Amino acid sequence: MNQEPETALVEAAIKGEPESFTELCRRYYPAMVAIADSLLGDRHFAEDVAQETFAKAAVKLPQLKNTNKFAGWLATICRNQARNMVRRENVVQLNDELSRTSTKSQRDDSRDIVLRAMKQLSVPARELVYLRYYDGLSYEQISKVLGISEQAINGRLRRAKRKMADYLRRNGFNEV
Repeated sequence: MNQEPETALVEAAIKGEPESFTELCRRYYPAMVAIADSLLGDRHFAEDVAQETFAKAAVKLPQLKNTNKFAGWLATICRNQARNMVRRENVVQLNDELSRTSTKSQRDDSRDIVLRAMKQLSVPARELVYLRYYDGLSYEQISKVLGISEQAINGRLRRAKRKMADYLRRNGFNEV
């Protein structure tokens, strides 16, 4: 079943075949965690959101009109679930994590400045960075999930990296 095309899996899942939906979950779980993580800034909460996303998708799957758009549809559910979690749970977002002050080691300082640089990015750009560099998805996989071309991904990632590098240089992080 691992080699089965996505549309066939989606159609089978809509017909009620649980193995097909399980395979879709396996394929898209890392991407959903990355999307949620880019919005929440907390990997554990992001994993919860990914699970909620698949639970909601399982219920709403029969309403999916275009089976070719499954990944984008799923990503939209995931973004909405992450936003709902922020409202519902008052989750500590990336902004809050960055505003905390405490004694940190050099490694923590480097991590914080990189997180601040990430915060300078728009949410869509931050999503791309998480999908590509935190979860290691290929351009092809990102293209499927976000519904944008590989060329657009390449250009947006280059701009995001440039913006982060500029921020890091301006803030004295010379290891860029």
